[in-house]
Amino acid sequence: MAYDVWGVRGLYTSLGDGWTYLNAHHQPQVPEKVASAVWRSVRSAASVPPPEPVLGSHSKQLLGQPEGELYPEMARGAIADLAGVSADQVILGPNVPALYSALVAAMRPMLRRSSTIVLNPLDRAALTARLQRAGMDEKWAQADLATGDLPAWQYAEIADGSTRLVSVPAAHAELGNVVGVSGIVDAVREKSRAWVLVDATAYAPYRPLDLDAWGADVAAVDVAQLGGLDIAALIFRDAAMFNRLDMRALELQVSQGLAGGVPAVVDHYASLVEAPAGRASRRNRLKHSMGETTAYLNGLRDDLHTFLGTLPAVHIVGVSGEAAADTSVERIPRLAFGVTGVPSETVLRRLLANGIVATQTCASQLLDDMGVADMGGAVTISMSPFNTQNDIEQLVRTVASLA
Repeated sequence: MAYDVWGVRGLYTSLGDGWTYLNAHHQPQVPEKVASAVWRSVRSAASVPPPEPVLGSHSKQLLGQPEGELYPEMARGAIADLAGVSADQVILGPNVPALYSALVAAMRPMLRRSSTIVLNPLDRAALTARLQRAGMDEKWAQADLATGDLPAWQYAEIADGSTRLVSVPAAHAELGNVVGVSGIVDAVREKSRAWVLVDATAYAPYRPLDLDAWGADVAAVDVAQLGGLDIAALIFRDAAMFNRLDMRALELQVSQGLAGGVPAVVDHYASLVEAPAGRASRRNRLKHSMGETTAYLNGLRDDLHTFLGTLPAVHIVGVSGEAAADTSVERIPRLAFGVTGVPSETVLRRLLANGIVATQTCASQLLDDMGVADMGGAVTISMSPFNTQNDIEQLVRTVASLA
């Protein structure tokens, strides 16, 4: 079935307030059925369900226990479907930074005095800071300053027998460039048995996760960035990896009420496009739905790049310029741009005055090195499943009035 964006918009009651939301990287809109599911789970978490007329072994085990004790397991099952794994490979936490801290603490039995970690300038600063607390010697991969890409070849030279952990993002949260995770994993494997940790938070709203395709060992995803609330997960390639960890460090507390809303988030993405006839698992429905959603949003992304790129005063970070012109970098529907001679604060105010919600691009050493500070800052645009061609045209017209 073709992608019905107007039907999708009907799933978000917040869109009735008149704003054009292009800030999915910062504050995704929450679908109505997700908000309702969270409210129901918060309200019922402490309730004890009545006994069933015929009790099986599972019912006997849960008899007299609050309903909320089921919610974390339901959340793990939903995340497992999101990533194509089993629920016993999923660890929940309140957010990704807390899970990163817990992971490096759990890896203590694997570390030696000479152990090293490989970091990179594309990861979110909050995540890098948590990994640095591990106390391992640091090595740094470098980004291509023309495109923001993270070349894979360098990891064969950086990783070695002392490397225990390699951290990479699946995509940059604001520039939108997709990182070649599988190539990085292959390069790491040439010289090291280190675990590769992938922050899939920016990638997950646009593509189904697949640890097998990446070859990665651990992936992290923030459910809040999918339009849910504050809960996150670590997804392990194999539950046997837990045998090497101090699992006490991964016993993080999560809100049962928020956990109860996670299945609704995954169900939302699995139902954006109607599934083909016949019985299908949630994983297969998710892959079909997100495949159609990806194709639709990629079309909007291409139009946005084309129309903004024709404005001579507009510079799209990592895309515009001679150095990036002959490169081919896969991108999710996000970008950061600046207008020559116009501070980013002014651009943002003009967008808001025209009903468009975006954000200033967060400062970082990578973006400074790419020249963002020199051009007066940048504004980040990111799309959601409910955005339309009209939203793109409105944005381009508004930017053109400045450029």
